[in-house]
Amino acid sequence: MTQFPDDFLWGAATSAFQIEGSPLADGAGPSIWYRFAHTPGRMERGETGDLACDHYRRFSEDIELMKQIGLRAYRFSVAWSRILPEGTGRVNRAGLDFYERLVDRLLDAEITPLLTLFHWDLPAALDDRGGWLNPEIADWFAEYARVVAHALGDRVPLWATMNEPWVVVDAGYLHGVHAPGHRNLYEAPLVSRNLLRAHAAAVRAFRPESRAQIGLILNLEPKEPATSGEEDRLACARADASMNRQYLEPVLLGKWPEEMREIYGEAWPADMDACLPEIREPIDYLGVNYYKRGVTRHDPAAPPVFASEVFQESSTYTEMNWEVHAESLKRLLLWVRERSGDLPIYVTENGAAFYDPPQTAKSVLPDPLRIDYLRDHLRAVHAAREAGANVRGYFVWSLLDNVEWSAGTTKRFGLVHVDFATQRRTLKSSALFYRDVIRTRGEAIDS
Repeated sequence: MTQFPDDFLWGAATSAFQIEGSPLADGAGPSIWYRFAHTPGRMERGETGDLACDHYRRFSEDIELMKQIGLRAYRFSVAWSRILPEGTGRVNRAGLDFYERLVDRLLDAEITPLLTLFHWDLPAALDDRGGWLNPEIADWFAEYARVVAHALGDRVPLWATMNEPWVVVDAGYLHGVHAPGHRNLYEAPLVSRNLLRAHAAAVRAFRPESRAQIGLILNLEPKEPATSGEEDRLACARADASMNRQYLEPVLLGKWPEEMREIYGEAWPADMDACLPEIREPIDYLGVNYYKRGVTRHDPAAPPVFASEVFQESSTYTEMNWEVHAESLKRLLLWVRERSGDLPIYVTENGAAFYDPPQTAKSVLPDPLRIDYLRDHLRAVHAAREAGANVRGYFVWSLLDNVEWSAGTTKRFGLVHVDFATQRRTLKSSALFYRDVIRTRGEAIDS
């Protein structure tokens, strides 16, 4: 029987840019995603995220949906430029008030908040000063963390410094498909270093302000060689180093993976090791975002890692073209356990974009593929716990259909369907399945 403990934290997750809308409301400054989305050709169908899910004005309605689903926790991010429109200095009280109201309403609903300080929406004013390429950003981020922790540290029990630094680097600075849209091999390792320096600086700034727990959220993906050949095996090791170990090992073990020097060659700075003592700041938990595995082959046409994924003909794929492979989630969680000891783990994102039928007059929209996805992945989480992984909670991505970054509103991950023209919300059948899982502490997974 699949059953989780009473104190297991059942939640769903979102991020500010993807759901809030009203990006410049009440004195907020623009973010790099505001700029990126308003640059022609950057976003699918020319969408901007200016409305998104209108959560900035409809958060009370969305908390009622959380209550209907029975969520025990809600992970959200704070928009840095709502709080500090210039990135540092002047605090925008109206922006801070929004998050105070959100947190208070969550607590009234007995829903535990998990607050992420940075989910990719860097203030544009800081990007004008070099953004993640400027080493001073560690101090800027620490200042921001201190401001938010001073305001909310007494009410929010779980905090995350940042979400998925690998995506920031790979999509934003190597391949240019995310804000700020750079494509520069030499910038990438500098941004990786400054992201982790900023993470550690934020943890140090947070500690005097709050006794809550603070951690880091990484997207981790088990890599498997496509064949037993030496080239594929080495490509797999490089892909694992780039995506997984580059961000896990400096924080937990105080080292960079050896493969990073091979990947970046002369673009890898000679002084990268100097910051490792600064980065290795103790954290209270690790957040793991899991979506897929990567069956990897050597690919001379895919620099700088020279690796690409091999399509698996026998597998189901999501609308994001991501392979569904729940068994790898168990393997990943145990892999993290081997490297982190008994550090608590939260699965802070797990979900799938599937085709959902158009909204109708029905009170619940059917999404059977998402139910199957959640069932299988929750079984994997349970199996990992049974095998010794210290997994304390699970957050579905996402609560709402939202703006999937440069893909706009074309990909739907939500437990709740959003009609973006009318902002009407409708529960999907996966939301009711998840409600039953939460109510039964997992027993509904087997029914």
